Amino acid sequence: MRFVVVTGMSGAGKRSALKMLEDVGYFCIDNLPIQLVPKLAELLVVPSAEINKVALGMDIRSRYGFEDLMQALDKLDEMGLAYETLYMDASDEVLIKRYKESRRSHPLAGNGRVDQGITKERRALAPLRARADYILDTSRLLIRELKREMNLIFVENKEYKNLYVTVLSFGFKYGIPNDADLVFDVRFLPNPYYIEELRLLSGNDKPVQDYVMDNDKAGKFLNMLTDMVRFLIPNYITEGKTQLVIGIGCTGGKHRSVTLANALYEELAKAESDYGIKIEHRDIEKDAITKAK
Repeated sequence: MRFVVVTGMSGAGKRSALKMLEDVGYFCIDNLPIQLVPKLAELLVVPSAEINKVALGMDIRSRYGFEDLMQALDKLDEMGLAYETLYMDASDEVLIKRYKESRRSHPLAGNGRVDQGITKERRALAPLRARADYILDTSRLLIRELKREMNLIFVENKEYKNLYVTVLSFGFKYGIPNDADLVFDVRFLPNPYYIEELRLLSGNDKPVQDYVMDNDKAGKFLNMLTDMVRFLIPNYITEGKTQLVIGIGCTGGKHRSVTLANALYEELAKAESDYGIKIEHRDIEKDAITKAK
């Protein structure tokens, strides 16, 4: 029997996670009254050939308080039932945006602002987050990327370190990404923009990649950057960090930053078993859009 408790911040993707678990064979129950959780646990301890994977959705949106959620988990511990806790999380900015787009009110906001409800909920759920087995931060995850991470944990049964790395290229003239944890400036490298046959291409094209990387500075920078990030990642995992955004910027975010971001991503992806990783190019199309206007 595999029993998974899915919980976390309202709006962080609990329902999506439950749907994904259901798609891979889990019997899913959402918002079960807290008083019935021990009864469910009693049924689960009895061997069953029909149901061997169960996911239970629990969060603070129910009319039962946070203390009830914690007591329910404590009761499972007392019963000796082995279970795993998946905690869904996202940044405050992303949660606020999701609530505005859905035009729903936060369950703890009352008549106040959404951000006040989020702050109250995050403070209340901090102990629950601390005891979670898996923390999935969905701030930057697309649905397919969330599904991949869920499969990694609950289908492939691989060891999961709770850290998701985003390598993000950007253009300084469009601003530094607000959520970047590490920012590196590659404007010291030769600029393909001034080469007529390369100007309309991007760092996703081999001619641009060859031009940017065809010098000692680029190769040395990539090696040093890769070594540093590989050193940092295990330490971030130990500290419990769940999202790491590495920003690599050039002037317009189209040539040099894209090339180096791609190269760093390829190096880090070789050890992807320790963390999730994705590549994003924030500004790769903005020059063309700006000029069209």
